[in-house]
Amino acid sequence: MHRRLGRGSIYRGSVRRNPIELAAVATAAVPGLTPTAVSSAPDDPADFDSALLLDTEGKRWRVRSPRHAEASARLETEFLVLRAFTPGIRAELPFLMPTVAGTVRQGTLSTFVYSHLSGATRSVEELSSGSAALAREIGAALAAIHDLPRSLVSNADLPSYTPNEFRQRRLNELDQAATTGKIPPLLLRRWEHALEDVSLWRFNPSVVHGDLHEDNLLVEGQRVTAVTGWTDLRIGDPADDFAWLVASNEQDFVDAVLDAYTAGRRDTPDNHLLRRAALSAEFALAQYLVKGIASDDSGMVSEAEEMLATLARDIEEHGGQPISVEPQPAAVTSGTEHVVSAADAGATGSVPAVTVVPVPVPLPVPAPVQPAVHVTPIPAAPAAGPGSGDSSGNGEAETDSGRDQDQDKPGTEARDFAGPDDTSTAAITIIDVKKN
Repeated sequence: MHRRLGRGSIYRGSVRRNPIELAAVATAAVPGLTPTAVSSAPDDPADFDSALLLDTEGKRWRVRSPRHAEASARLETEFLVLRAFTPGIRAELPFLMPTVAGTVRQGTLSTFVYSHLSGATRSVEELSSGSAALAREIGAALAAIHDLPRSLVSNADLPSYTPNEFRQRRLNELDQAATTGKIPPLLLRRWEHALEDVSLWRFNPSVVHGDLHEDNLLVEGQRVTAVTGWTDLRIGDPADDFAWLVASNEQDFVDAVLDAYTAGRRDTPDNHLLRRAALSAEFALAQYLVKGIASDDSGMVSEAEEMLATLARDIEEHGGQPISVEPQPAAVTSGTEHVVSAADAGATGSVPAVTVVPVPVPLPVPAPVQPAVHVTPIPAAPAAGPGSGDSSGNGEAETDSGRDQDQDKPGTEARDFAGPDDTSTAAITIIDVKKN
């Protein structure tokens, strides 16, 4: 995994120069330089051609020639960064830094010649199996980088990220990686959960090298003599510079470096630095995949897919290194409930915006039948009592009085009729003329 850390390029250039050609370019970049011996130098072969030169005075020089425009832009950025390191700042560092001796531009590409720095690169295996003194040297170098003044970055107009900006940037990268459909769902859920764990992202931003790995450390004996590769300097998460260490899977070595780093820092490191470093190391494989797809490099894509599948199997079998503070919830797929993680977008191709849980429908309850129209029965007219047919004055007066009282009450007129079509004499109101 550590072989894919810190590789910023997504392009594959066609320009390639052998060491003899680089020596000729160096004579044009540095007037008076007369090479007497030349050899190839380790570098990222996808981006640069490099060589070591020996001149007539016994001095050594390093030549770096970009293979494409993007790599050339990185070298030009590094040139600006190195110029920002004043002699006073360099004097406080426990290691040496490159110095640009000359440059020559050929078309759109710029080749740089650096004064030689003592020391040699070592593999991660060699570094992790080294002495405790070497681990302390690496920790002290990291502490010195992260304690550099932040004005060094801001004055050079280089990127600067707050913790939340950095987390959001990584979430955007995760979304981009998920759209490829080539990331194992287990890894997508694992990374998404870690990025959404807010407590993991509480740290103090610092100056970060940004491209630190074993190829950019020069070691001599048990000492770190120089740090190179200053193309991605920024203000961000200090855990990024620990990713290559965590990827070595040598916990004793990592702990020894962290102890020396903590002792050398002016600010106390946060408790979750190594968790974020482990996340950065794992996520580097997804970044490598996206770069391979962007550059249409089938070999790079196949290699990335293989490494991602291996990582997913290791985590499934052994659990992997802890990256989240909060435990990761297990995916639920049981009964009528199906919970889908948003991170599965890359695997399923279509994910609902929300989790859908079917709501059980209760059995219908019979409701009482109601008539369409409510009908109120009309009371029948009271039957005639004894003497109702009597034509005497007493009977008529009693009848008239009762009906006069009914007529004085609003809404009682309807009770004087047996029905709407009633034409009998019972529907006629009798008026007492004598009272009028």
